[in-house]
Amino acid sequence: MTFNTDFSIGKPIITIWVIIAVLTILSILVTRRLKDVPGPLQNIVEMAVEKLEDYFGGTLGFENMRRYFGMFATLFIFIVVSNYSGLIPTAGETFAVPTASISVTAALAVIAFFTTHTIGIQRQGVGGYAKSFLKPIAFLLPLTLLDQMVRPFSLAIRLYGNIYAEEMVTAQLRKMFPVLLPLVMQVLSLLFCLIQAMVFTMLTAVYVHEAIGGDE
Repeated sequence: MTFNTDFSIGKPIITIWVIIAVLTILSILVTRRLKDVPGPLQNIVEMAVEKLEDYFGGTLGFENMRRYFGMFATLFIFIVVSNYSGLIPTAGETFAVPTASISVTAALAVIAFFTTHTIGIQRQGVGGYAKSFLKPIAFLLPLTLLDQMVRPFSLAIRLYGNIYAEEMVTAQLRKMFPVLLPLVMQVLSLLFCLIQAMVFTMLTAVYVHEAIGGDE
């Protein structure tokens, strides 16, 4: 019997550590000297926060948004920064784009899954949350449970598939047309990567909204 003794750390994990370190440093720099009259950097951050509050508030409602904003904002920022790391010219060679790895998107989906059900239990209690799966018709319980189990797979595969495909297409076009087309793809990728982060976090917000009974 042989055992796998390869404990090497993969490129996606190293990239994640770098992203976390960069975001931590930026957050410290932005928040350590907040002013009543914000400077350019503080103004940009405040505008971004307001946009995110409006974005998630439209689904969760203002009260719930304020309660869970930290979790959703952290998830969104991490995903969008991970996606944008693929726009760096050496992406895929010196480092790996985290969200182009199925293990990373699966971990994010698991976090979203357990967060959803933890919030549901906290807000409705174990009994109340269990009863919510019997609505609208108890006969549909097997399908409801199946839907709950499929959700994390859907979240993980959607994010991974889109980012991985975008990375592969951009890399091939860069080889075939090294002058102008890659620049066009980079511009389009800015919007594409943002949309993928929005989709993942918005679906998570919808699931949380259902878990707290917001669809009743």
